[in-house]
Amino acid sequence: MRKLILIVLAVLLGGSVVLGGGPAGAQTDTTEAGGGATTTTTEGRVVGVSGVILNDDEPVEGVVIVVKDASGAVVGEATTNADGEYDIPLPGPGDYSSTLDVDSLPDGVNLRNEDRATLEFTLRPGQNRPLLYPLGESDRQEVGGVEKFLQLLVEGIKFGLVIAMGAIGLSLIFGTTGLTNFSHGEMVTFGAMVAWWFNVNFGIQLIPAAVLAIIVGAAVAALYDFAFWRRLRKRGTGLIAMLVISIGMAVLFRYFFLYLFGSRTRPYADYAVQKGVDIGPISIAPKDIISIILSIAVLVAVGLVLNRTKIGKAMRAVADNKDLAASSGIDVDRVILFVWAAGGGLAALGGVLFGVTEQVSYQMGFRLLLLMFAGVTLGGLGTAYGALVGSLIVGIFVQVSTLWVPVELKNVGALVILILILLVRPQGILGQSERVG
Repeated sequence: MRKLILIVLAVLLGGSVVLGGGPAGAQTDTTEAGGGATTTTTEGRVVGVSGVILNDDEPVEGVVIVVKDASGAVVGEATTNADGEYDIPLPGPGDYSSTLDVDSLPDGVNLRNEDRATLEFTLRPGQNRPLLYPLGESDRQEVGGVEKFLQLLVEGIKFGLVIAMGAIGLSLIFGTTGLTNFSHGEMVTFGAMVAWWFNVNFGIQLIPAAVLAIIVGAAVAALYDFAFWRRLRKRGTGLIAMLVISIGMAVLFRYFFLYLFGSRTRPYADYAVQKGVDIGPISIAPKDIISIILSIAVLVAVGLVLNRTKIGKAMRAVADNKDLAASSGIDVDRVILFVWAAGGGLAALGGVLFGVTEQVSYQMGFRLLLLMFAGVTLGGLGTAYGALVGSLIVGIFVQVSTLWVPVELKNVGALVILILILLVRPQGILGQSERVG
């Protein structure tokens, strides 16, 4: 028990070293607040918020903006001038909320979205953050059913590829060890947070920050197996007991991230807001195009590694029959360690791609975990290709299902399709049936 406690503390200490950094020097921060782009430079700027209130491109004078701190006390107030501008200095970095007084709007002028009258945001040291309050009717045109279906289909493919990043590692770990790792979602969160830390606190551009996050995620995942799971395997811990332990580790890591990162969602400093590119009836942001291309390239590379390299063939051999692989001279522990590292790196990349779209939060991996399990089970337990196919089906179905069900219930569709297919084919789409008894 003492050794187990020391191992847990070592893993947590490693996470705090990676995630617990503070601001480092001047930086440029591009974020989104209330739907608008924010560009801030931390050098020589007053901490506060500012912006312009416009209605049909015309400035609106006399609009009152009130800012409160986390305790609810008013710390700043301003009224827009003849140019529709306002500027509110604030006491310092921290969590705030900004409220537009709708009663101060001129007659006939309304907020486009009344639920966005109050915006919550976080200020970092030296940051001056613009906030956007859109007025008037939206100029978006309603799209037809076919156009909306195609749009959701593309979004589903993108989402499915992000799910696949985590699901492939989860499937490989299950195939080589038999472990159903419920803490895999926290590996996704960890990668996204490491990239955010490098990007925001160190001012490293997101692409190299993502590469660093993948390396750190792979290293920490390998350490996680070497220092924790390998010891449990050596002691002969049963798979059911290890499954329960992984649930406990998931809860532990999730709330550890909450302690370090806070409960608010935080955007990366780059690519937060981009104008969509129209491709026929589909509008897609450049970052989403890059995400799809990068995901496909990485998944093709994973397939080549599994089929063409020595370590890939060893991974498939261990997944097929661990004892036979060991008797053939394969170092099973080394292969499992590599699988964990690869799974951690893929999870980190999936976390970064998901964070670019949805922003970074302490429970983002937990939100993806159910979908990853659905993709793995649907495609076939223990097969990387099955995880890819299953994740694509889940991602597409989740997004397209919003044509008929509320957005809040879209994840339920993944479970429905999972149940229906497993009733017909219990081993999954690409899984192989096995004789029981």
